[in-house]
Amino acid sequence: MDRLKGKVALITGGGSGMGRATCVLFAREGARVTVVDRVAGAGQETVRQIRDDGGEASFVEADVSDAADVEHMVAATVEGYGRIDVLFNNAGIEGPSVKLLEYGEDDWGRVIAVNLTAVYRAMRAAIPPMIEQGGGVILSTASVAGLVGLARSSAYSAAKAGVIGLTRTVALEYGPQNIRANCICPGFISTPMLDRVRGDRPESALHRHAPLRRVGQAEDVAYAALYLASDEASYVTGVPFMVDGGYVAG
Repeated sequence: MDRLKGKVALITGGGSGMGRATCVLFAREGARVTVVDRVAGAGQETVRQIRDDGGEASFVEADVSDAADVEHMVAATVEGYGRIDVLFNNAGIEGPSVKLLEYGEDDWGRVIAVNLTAVYRAMRAAIPPMIEQGGGVILSTASVAGLVGLARSSAYSAAKAGVIGLTRTVALEYGPQNIRANCICPGFISTPMLDRVRGDRPESALHRHAPLRRVGQAEDVAYAALYLASDEASYVTGVPFMVDGGYVAG
């Protein structure tokens, strides 16, 4: 307990899946949490769960593909809590499952906007207050698809590879200001997104893709984020941290 005591965390996509699990865990470990989601009811439910558990949280409704919304979520966090210690760019969408020649430009633009451009914008908004307060942590959800590629997911794979490259660059540029930047690369994690991607296939059909022979849980990612956000990872930066059951190892 209290691994994040006194810290303030902003987490996007906090209304479900990995985002909700991380919000709840961070609050349990002492952080004050800004829950960000474009679906108000889902984000408010996460806040309710945190408060019922004795934690402190607030909700900001935002579409991370909107530049003004991104600026607002960071400003609201700093105004409400006085600082921002952890930014976790977790919100993301999968896009259509089609080959490149069938991938429309509108779909491409939407996936890149949510999964990559939003990360760039949030970093730009959060880094100045982090510098002013003496440091901070930036986490972003990438994917194993950004490391090894994923057929029928060209925009998603490109965006997640971009998140990894952007993370490494920020780690190099702002390490001297005591800002650490890392990203998490989940494999198959049991979330609403995975449910949409797998369609009619049972979850067990995905077990063969990982040596651990199971699909990961949202809490597996949340605990990885907790480690990277905590002072225990004070010498860890620029890392694509895999939470994939061994998928990439094969």
